[in-house]
Amino acid sequence: METKILAVFTRTPLHVGAGNSVGAVDSPIMRERHTRIPIIPGSSLKGVISDLWNDDCEKDKKGGMIRKKDSQAETLFGSQDDKNAKAGSLLIGEARALLFPVRSAKGSFSWITCPLALARFKRDGDLKIADILLEDMNCHGGAAVTLGRNVILEEYSLTSVQTACKDMEKELVKLIPAEMKSLAEGRITVVSDEIFSYFCENACEIVTRIRVDDETGTAASSALFHQEQVPSETLFYSVIAQKSGDAINALKSKLESRKNIIQIGGNETIGLGYCTVTLEG
Repeated sequence: METKILAVFTRTPLHVGAGNSVGAVDSPIMRERHTRIPIIPGSSLKGVISDLWNDDCEKDKKGGMIRKKDSQAETLFGSQDDKNAKAGSLLIGEARALLFPVRSAKGSFSWITCPLALARFKRDGDLKIADILLEDMNCHGGAAVTLGRNVILEEYSLTSVQTACKDMEKELVKLIPAEMKSLAEGRITVVSDEIFSYFCENACEIVTRIRVDDETGTAASSALFHQEQVPSETLFYSVIAQKSGDAINALKSKLESRKNIIQIGGNETIGLGYCTVTLEG
């Protein structure tokens, strides 16, 4: 089974909601349960990608949209015929955060990653990257964000025991859009798994949303809520596979026809979720 890495780079903040919460944040984002690392579920990603083939859809008897029989959309994403249902040839995995932007005392911000995220990326991408082990307050600092022997992220000062591995940097920079590649050089910092999870959970954006009452010009009753968002410049990656045919190349051509820009998650009309999405290799 052929597989490729799909890179998802957020151009604007991203909100893939996990439903309502009784905590301080009314609308949190989707995360892995055990690591608290942000994810884009495979079902969400597949839904957005399949919408690129809406021209291959038609209305059913109930007024809903279904994929036309024997169309490319049906081949890639499966039949919606209840009597003759079949799976598609394109397999889309969940997208995990690989590089997460955090404020830095030098260089404005640093993209952080961790040994766990790198080990997964190494496995999924079949890459030859050296294994990294780190203690809690140590890091492998990027040259552009290191002050002396320290990388200062938010209120935390981490000791850089060595500079970030060039081979690792090279592989990660491949996934970043061309217009941002020069900015990435020397800005990637490898922190411990614990520190990475901490920032992924606590350094996302929290925005307050309201609805204005047209008659009073003030916030409508019960319309105040707090929403969590993954920041711009976060890099996710997903594993894409094909069971048969030329599904991966069909996806690559479709993305290129849209200049590799798609919208993922909620709040499209206020500019959230616009991402650069590219297939590597």
